[in-house]
Amino acid sequence: MSGERKGERPPLPEPLPAPAVDSHTHLDACGCVTAEDVAAAMDRANSAGVARAITVADDLAAARWAAEAATWDERVFAAVAIHPTRTSTFTDADRAELEKLAAQPKVVAIGETGLDYYWDYSPHDAQAEAFRWHIDLAKRVGKPLMIHDRDAHEDILRVLGEEGAPETVVFHCFSGDADFARRCLDAGYVLSFAGAVTFRNAKALREAALLVPAEQLLVETDAPFLTPHPFRGRPNEPYCVAYTLRDLAELRGDDLAELAAATTATAERVFRFQEVVAP
Repeated sequence: MSGERKGERPPLPEPLPAPAVDSHTHLDACGCVTAEDVAAAMDRANSAGVARAITVADDLAAARWAAEAATWDERVFAAVAIHPTRTSTFTDADRAELEKLAAQPKVVAIGETGLDYYWDYSPHDAQAEAFRWHIDLAKRVGKPLMIHDRDAHEDILRVLGEEGAPETVVFHCFSGDADFARRCLDAGYVLSFAGAVTFRNAKALREAALLVPAEQLLVETDAPFLTPHPFRGRPNEPYCVAYTLRDLAELRGDDLAELAAATTATAERVFRFQEVVAP
């Protein structure tokens, strides 16, 4: 969800040995307003080896901004949806506008949508109704579904089963344990890990990350939140995905260049960037 962290950004890391993708960020919440702001953020990302980013909406205003911002910079793509905590007032007019935004070429996913049982901002039935609608939208426009799942694992899987999941489902900021990861992987879903996987007290999450094959693995920042270790609590930005990748490679015993290339290949396949930028 949108919101800006206080304090100084982490230092720019050493460039990655292969290009990476930040598969989920909120450039507006990072303080970007203009095309120049977006370019500056992506220049910082590029300096760390992060070549592309998907800026993600959590309300209708953010969806409008994300879809437009993606047209300002060839390195930026967008995802649009209404965040589950904002679904208590989800109107037909909202749905109609989201459908138009979802059809835009540089909007590469429907998200973030799902269920959030941590915050008490929207009734569970309203969240579920909106989630079902977003599932249908993803299937109609033929784009991946980007899921927000907070304290709602079982209901997320139940609704996906009842509605019939889209061809591609991404669990943004995966937060489950190894058992839940296995169930998601067996269903063919893609798991995206944010900075929380680097937290040294996140034992269950780190165990889950060990199980994920590269072809079902993405990395993200969820910036400006979840800044990776050792900068937890400071403002996050797409360049910080380099810190998460390094930590994941060490955790998994993977070669860093190979893991960066593999997660980028997964992002290319899932979000079909080349189809968007090709002449």
